[in-house]
Amino acid sequence: MTFCDPIHSYARANPDALAIVDLESDRRWTYGALNQAVDRLAAWIEGEFGPNSGVRLATLSKNCAEMVILQHAGARAGSIFVPFNWRLASAEIDALAADAEPEIVFHDPEFAPPSAARRAMAVADMLSLGQEGAKPSPDARRPFGDVATFLYTSGTSGRPKGVMLSEENAFWGCANFIYGNDVTMRSVFLCDMPLFHTAGLYAAARSPIQAGATLLISKGFDPVHTLERMTDPALGVTHYFSVPQMAATLWNQPTFAPEKLKNIVSWAIGGAPNPKAQSERFVKAGVRISEGFGMSETGSNFAMPAHDLPTLLRKAGSCGLPLMTVETKIVDDDGKEVPTGERGELLVRGPCVAHGYWKQPDLTAKAFVDGWFVTGDAAMRDEDGFFYIVDRKKDMYISGGENVYPAEVEAVLAELTAIGECAVVGVPDERWGEVGRAYVIPVPGYSITPEEVIAHCTERLAKFKVPKTAIVTDGIPRTASGKVQKHLLRARALEELGLA
Repeated sequence: MTFCDPIHSYARANPDALAIVDLESDRRWTYGALNQAVDRLAAWIEGEFGPNSGVRLATLSKNCAEMVILQHAGARAGSIFVPFNWRLASAEIDALAADAEPEIVFHDPEFAPPSAARRAMAVADMLSLGQEGAKPSPDARRPFGDVATFLYTSGTSGRPKGVMLSEENAFWGCANFIYGNDVTMRSVFLCDMPLFHTAGLYAAARSPIQAGATLLISKGFDPVHTLERMTDPALGVTHYFSVPQMAATLWNQPTFAPEKLKNIVSWAIGGAPNPKAQSERFVKAGVRISEGFGMSETGSNFAMPAHDLPTLLRKAGSCGLPLMTVETKIVDDDGKEVPTGERGELLVRGPCVAHGYWKQPDLTAKAFVDGWFVTGDAAMRDEDGFFYIVDRKKDMYISGGENVYPAEVEAVLAELTAIGECAVVGVPDERWGEVGRAYVIPVPGYSITPEEVIAHCTERLAKFKVPKTAIVTDGIPRTASGKVQKHLLRARALEELGLA
């Protein structure tokens, strides 16, 4: 395949079908109107930077229709879309901007543009750029396999990683989600997952557009409003994506009533393993919770059969079966495939797998091997072919659906002159799934309190990365070569918390 533009296709085949509703402003686009908006913005981008320029155009914005339109317009104009995570601290956003070097950062009024931004423009002004009726030239578009989007994910070294994704990657990743979650042209998606994440940008927002369905864009997750929208017959929501913590919050709402969710064809769960008990609770109530697995680097890879309630219950805790366009294998430390029922590291291959990491060839070479992406996740496959994510080989933990890498937190702690050594591990938390627990050893002659540790992290890190607790100690377990033995430290933390 050398070309795919679903909006253009549906603008010809079904121009009056409802494509996007921005729920905060109640603005609506049919596929015909959406195609014109994308063309107008693409023509403006081409006029500013030339055809197939490869320039980066970033957003620092909460969910809105403009973000979706900019990504599609950039594909037609030959630029690269870079949605920044607005939840990050300003220093972290500055680091992303310094890495991506965007020509323009489109931002909400509440977010100051990063200092490295060459130009800053209001998101609200985006769709008025250019001339009405303008179209980009036929040669403006980037080749289908060339990089068209950067998605930033934190790195274990503390440096952000820009995952380089092409329109080809997007197409096949979304095709996997469509085929695995019973998506049709009559589907209605509610998207309140952030559009700077793969779950929001691709699974929840791009998939319905690719299928010719309707996308309802919410500014963000709010349990009261989200539940109202999911159960509103006038909206007719059929598909929803959330992390497990969001699902638990919705279940605990006073107005939650499973019978009102009978129109939900598939409630996809990702971002972290969904507790088996939670899956069972929803499925027994008749709610089609379908746990899956995907990553920024690989798109959608696994899904449970949402149409099959008995299997959803019988295989609760599984992330499902491999989707149509991916190959998978589970290997041991020597790279050999492990037998059914044994644990190993999950590898994924297929046209949905990204090109690598922007300006990080060494990390790319380690993670992308002979076409396979090395996930870093430990998994097992049962006798029926269903996969289970049983552990994470990496030290990363997931707090409220957000990935947190201890090395990032440790790098910030190391800024304090009073700290000689430090280590961070993830520990269970009833509200967020996992939270950070920091261990610090003061430099001889210095003192530091747990409150000072937390205060420093709060100033330098996004809220979800700030450790919930800090322990001042005189020892951290290490190997003979000096590496922190995180498994021992995590066991110690669990014992201290009474969870061992």
